Amino acid sequence: MTDTAPLPERSSVRAVREAGRTSVVVIGGGINGISTFRDLALQGVDVVLVERSDFASGASAASSHMVHGGIRYLENGEFRLVRESVQERNRLLRLAPHFVRPLETTIPIYSTFSGILSAPMRFLTHKSGRPQERGAALIKLGLMIYDLFSRDGGSVPRHRFLRRRKASEDLPALDDRVAYTATYFDASMHDPERLALDVLLDGIDAHEGAQAINYAEAIGATNDGVRIRDRETGKTFEIAADAVVNTSGPWTDLTNEALGTPTRFMGGTKGSHIVLDHPELLEATRGREIFFEHSDGRIVLIYPLKGRVLVGTTDIDADPRENAVCTEEEVDYFFDLIRHVFPTIDIDRSQIVFRFSGIRPLPRHEDTAPGFVSRDYRIEVDSSRRVPFVSLVGGKWTTFRALGESLSTRVLELIGAPRTTDTRQLPIGGGRDFPTTDAARAAWMGEHLAGAGERAELLLARYGTRAADVWRFVQDDEDEPLAHGDLSTRELAWMVREEQVRRLEDVVHRRTSLAFTGRVERRTLEEIATHLAPLLSWDAARRVHEVESVLHNLGEEHGLLLAA
Repeated sequence: MTDTAPLPERSSVRAVREAGRTSVVVIGGGINGISTFRDLALQGVDVVLVERSDFASGASAASSHMVHGGIRYLENGEFRLVRESVQERNRLLRLAPHFVRPLETTIPIYSTFSGILSAPMRFLTHKSGRPQERGAALIKLGLMIYDLFSRDGGSVPRHRFLRRRKASEDLPALDDRVAYTATYFDASMHDPERLALDVLLDGIDAHEGAQAINYAEAIGATNDGVRIRDRETGKTFEIAADAVVNTSGPWTDLTNEALGTPTRFMGGTKGSHIVLDHPELLEATRGREIFFEHSDGRIVLIYPLKGRVLVGTTDIDADPRENAVCTEEEVDYFFDLIRHVFPTIDIDRSQIVFRFSGIRPLPRHEDTAPGFVSRDYRIEVDSSRRVPFVSLVGGKWTTFRALGESLSTRVLELIGAPRTTDTRQLPIGGGRDFPTTDAARAAWMGEHLAGAGERAELLLARYGTRAADVWRFVQDDEDEPLAHGDLSTRELAWMVREEQVRRLEDVVHRRTSLAFTGRVERRTLEEIATHLAPLLSWDAARRVHEVESVLHNLGEEHGLLLAA
């Protein structure tokens, strides 16, 4: 990649730099940092969030796209986490219905009593030992406990069990050796990056003193705050604060090292996924997630999403200093697990439209098997400085609201500020007044998206009820379609103005699903970059650089080589 000239300073960065002080600095714009930012902003606290890349571009962008209660955490004895997870899952179904929806999940089971003797030993030692399948009796017990945590007053259906013949009728493509299936409900998260953005915008809208900037990194500590480098201009500046919060996920120790307070909190593991364009496999799932234990004892999934099939995941110790990529060995593993459940379905690498990998923000776990490392979180406070430094260790997508509330509460205690707002019943972004029935959707689109035609459905899916504001903006000036109609020139301008798009990759990876669903071509990238250039003050060299950078990223990190 060739170097390009620095860009003009953004107004958002200028405002933070000129203010020079805030109450709280949050370092790390993944979902947990964003949730903490939102909660503090809702309390009327001045807060600045800084993210070295784009918002929700790290671990938060590499999830399995699920909001789940974590049934397998029962085996780890993490009952508090399971209870909180199912409560938050049910809450997000109500507060963010535009992105979080019920997901029917089926477990194929091959035996009746397998695992009964080994499970207690795994529970006590948290070591994987010799892989042994969990049989129907053990899964039935787990689902009965899960139902107790999960019912939410009866709004979530109880699990159901089917024996071999009924199971085969229910899912005809299943391996005929499957003796039972167990089906229960969790939730899907169709656009995690956009959900994170919605949470962020809620925080910015909540309080004038809440500001968030991407492509800005914390590079050191000062006596009363932190030093920040704007990665677009190369300029550095300082922010004084009453507290500094490190929510940089798997990179928490690296951030603390940069701030002069080395820690050894983290021990993340790599999780990879592939996305397949495979109509036969998509049909075989019957719209459900297939969630099961593979032959090595690892819990894996096959999940229909956006007309594609998501397959994952692995659980391998990883170094946060290195880019996480999905390897060919992991692809072979995924193909093996598909054949394990759907043996008559042919599959090959030509059907992969995207692959991705990320590092989970797990605590250091020494000799504990990766699958048994706690998915819970804790808060560490370093009070040795004049300004307290707070580190978040752990955390997962499902519990982001509760985690943000807990971390915000601890910060409020440190800075002596009161809690004034409860977020437990507060809708998120475009989830406010979101129409949840076909009739309500049609009525809402007729009122708020009149004239949008076929784009109405896409806009409602992408923005929730924020689509009304987007559509008003689109109609204010000349608009042309981009990316085969998945985007438009005015919508792109909205993303720059309101959603802090700074790179071409922000658009194709996180503001849309173009990359995830395999609908990116070189000409698509060039088309979008051409229209981004005047919006972001890019010269011709910068525009070419952006296209080549995305192509390089797609090849190196996502296994895709796009033809010229």
